[in-house]
Amino acid sequence: MKREEAILLGITAIWGSTFPVMKVSLNYSEPMTFLVYRFGIASLLMLLIFRRRTLRWSTFWRGFVLGVTLFLGHGFQIVGLKYTTPSNSAFITSLYVVFTPFVAYFILGERIRRRDVESLLLALLGLYLISGASLKFNYGDLLTVLCAVSFAFQIVLVERFGENDYLSLSFWQIFWNFILSTLYITITGELTLWRNSVPWLGALYTGAFATVLAFTLQIKYQKYIKAYRAALIYSTEPIFGHIASLLVFGKPLSPEGYLGALLILGAIWREIRNEQHQLPPEHF
Repeated sequence: MKREEAILLGITAIWGSTFPVMKVSLNYSEPMTFLVYRFGIASLLMLLIFRRRTLRWSTFWRGFVLGVTLFLGHGFQIVGLKYTTPSNSAFITSLYVVFTPFVAYFILGERIRRRDVESLLLALLGLYLISGASLKFNYGDLLTVLCAVSFAFQIVLVERFGENDYLSLSFWQIFWNFILSTLYITITGELTLWRNSVPWLGALYTGAFATVLAFTLQIKYQKYIKAYRAALIYSTEPIFGHIASLLVFGKPLSPEGYLGALLILGAIWREIRNEQHQLPPEHF
């Protein structure tokens, strides 16, 4: 595995670790309110750590575009959960693995091979098994499909904007997500001040590690990897999420779920073994 792929895999592990953190935190908070505090804390941390390096106006609008894709992804997912089951939501969200190569084709002109399509379908089958989803389709499922499309655009656009300054691009993406989430809950009246320390600790963990660290490393290193291959690596998130949840809550997967995990790992293994990336000269 290339260094860049290993870093993306580590990012995915961080994202997966947030599942039990989010589950506990949401016992004390509305979902969109949690997102406001998470991205607000993340924006503040980036300003404190990197200071003026984050405030480069050359990436202002590109960061806005990325922030919109993340906001729509989270928004469609949360609203869709009102009308569908959590298992269906998890499976349908993971459809970004399938949507990513097609979005990359139209935006970046990247062509995919038959082997790549087979790996994507194998990962999709694994995600279906690990989520335990059903085949019923309703209004909530439709909204969650839009969530998956939004995340696919975010992955592709990270590759598209990869040559820009990664620190400022990461900051503006996070900042705009915070602004848009704040506008949403201001309109809906969901914003509340937490009186319990549990959601604050959850927002601090997800803000610092799953947002500042993970998104910054994603923008820095994903540019060396094709978008559809990055999507395959990100498809391991349910596996890491299960490991974290198992350690916290002690609830194992079903036999079908473990089979799904193996299929996801198999799809990634097909893609990364004996592959050589065509990296820009300055990478070496």
